[in-house]
Amino acid sequence: MEDTVRDEKVKNEKTEFAKEAHDDKREYIFQKNSITKKGFFIVIAALIILTIGLIVSGVAF
Repeated sequence: MEDTVRDEKVKNEKTEFAKEAHDDKREYIFQKNSITKKGFFIVIAALIILTIGLIVSGVAF
């Protein structure tokens, strides 16, 4: 029996990583704006703090 079920939600699979401010497209992951940059640095800072915490806890015990 043939499998005829198709996923109609995915129209275009050419998703780009970042959207430029002048592009009118919907297939992107991040926008290049100040909110994305601030969020990126907050996530990186949290990961660094967690890594330092893991290293310190391993040394202390």
